[in-house]
Amino acid sequence: MSSLSTAPAPSVPADETDPLSALLAAERLTAVVDIGANPIDVPPYLPLLQKRLCRLFGFEPQPSALAELNARKSELETYLPYVVGNGEQARLRVCAAPGMTGLLEPDPLMLKHFQGFSEWARIIADSKIATHRLDDIGEIDAMDYLKIDVQGSELAIFQNGRRRLAEAVVIQTEVSFLPLYKKQPVFGEIDLELRSQGFVPHALLGINKRMIWPMRGVNPYEAFNQLLEADAVYVRDFTKAEAMSAEQLKHLALVAHHCYGSYDLAAICIQHLLNRDAIVPQAGSRYFELAAAHRAAAEAG
Repeated sequence: MSSLSTAPAPSVPADETDPLSALLAAERLTAVVDIGANPIDVPPYLPLLQKRLCRLFGFEPQPSALAELNARKSELETYLPYVVGNGEQARLRVCAAPGMTGLLEPDPLMLKHFQGFSEWARIIADSKIATHRLDDIGEIDAMDYLKIDVQGSELAIFQNGRRRLAEAVVIQTEVSFLPLYKKQPVFGEIDLELRSQGFVPHALLGINKRMIWPMRGVNPYEAFNQLLEADAVYVRDFTKAEAMSAEQLKHLALVAHHCYGSYDLAAICIQHLLNRDAIVPQAGSRYFELAAAHRAAAEAG
């Protein structure tokens, strides 16, 4: 893999037309890290990018996906070909469905119970690669918000990224309720690790259910109740705000508001900032007006 030079922090001001950004006056743009940045889905941080409120460091080892990301990136985005893991040698298993490519071996016993997965998980290439610990990646100069989708390697990354994660305030990670890969850590293990690092669960998004064989749907995405995966959002424990800096509270408020519509979480961050005299006294009332306007617009549209 080729190494890319560290990109300097862009001297691009935050969007002055964004009222929350103006209210909070953070010292810098929110720093976002996306591990597994394959552009299959719309990323949750897109509103921040569109409003020019963040810098993005993305990691994607699949050459075609990396080329697509680089072809359309802005000056606020840096993409690197690293495989993030525990820092040791590993095997990258490229699957027929790009979204199932990862370091773990698909488990045929589990996959045969769900329509389509055996074909999607068919390995078409298998190569030895070096992995990089999150804590050791020098190109990352800050990390407020981590989005991660790495098909079973999440726990290893969290355990080898504790220094970086100590700065972060939001994590969105894929979690599995059933192990689709051999030796894959499941939801409970991820939850315990993140709680031990000071995060609490905030939301479950994109809950993925599947129909159990021998029943089959008209399409493989039909389901009754069986859980497979979801995206879990964890946030720095807002009940222990004294452990967060003012800057962390500001970035948590920005992500909560723009990426998740979590106006209550943003509001409590603003309250803590008011208690510290870290923002203007009118910020509380202004934010309630702003949140009300956003909720009304969402309901109308």
